[in-house]
Amino acid sequence: MTQHPVSDRPQPASEGRQPVGEERRPANHGPKAAARNRAALVAAAREIYAEHGLDAPLSAIARRAGVGQGVLYRHFPDRAAVTTAVLEENVREVEQTAAAEDATFAGVLGVLTWHLKESAAFIGLLHADGSDRHSGVRAHALALSRRVERALRAHLPDDGDHRPVAADDLMLAVAMVSGAVTGPSHEERERRALAAWRLLGVEVGPVRPFSG
Repeated sequence: MTQHPVSDRPQPASEGRQPVGEERRPANHGPKAAARNRAALVAAAREIYAEHGLDAPLSAIARRAGVGQGVLYRHFPDRAAVTTAVLEENVREVEQTAAAEDATFAGVLGVLTWHLKESAAFIGLLHADGSDRHSGVRAHALALSRRVERALRAHLPDDGDHRPVAADDLMLAVAMVSGAVTGPSHEERERRALAAWRLLGVEVGPVRPFSG
């Protein structure tokens, strides 16, 4: 694959949302730059995926990071590897919330909902159904989605009569809510997500990232 030359000049900042693939960071050069390049690629992938979802082109990620595609492929051999690197942190925060001593179902849902409003990629992960068995991305997304489900199931009330949602319908409810997370701003997406949870009769804790 051809690696395109990258300018050393910092790119000018722009207002508002970046067009997909717009280069924003200067390239890192030299033999000791591998760690910096990888960090830049993960940060760029997080932004591109958050804005445009899991189907965004890898070339856009390389441009946003300010490196050539050859550099991207040296760190991440395929799309699945990029996806896992980006979404692993989202899933880990949900798991860490669920593992806290004072964790509650509502609290875990609050962190989950925060990630929904922040990232189109996280929504895509929760809609993974494994139907495309030949896609490494879908296989990885399905595995991560199942980890989210386990974190939520761990805090469903034991009494089935008082559960806010049936265990077997848990991820269906999450998918339904995630489908409502649309809008031009984080505030609007959060408002719509909470409205969807209310329609399902589910209480949600504070919408915030994992606080440690």
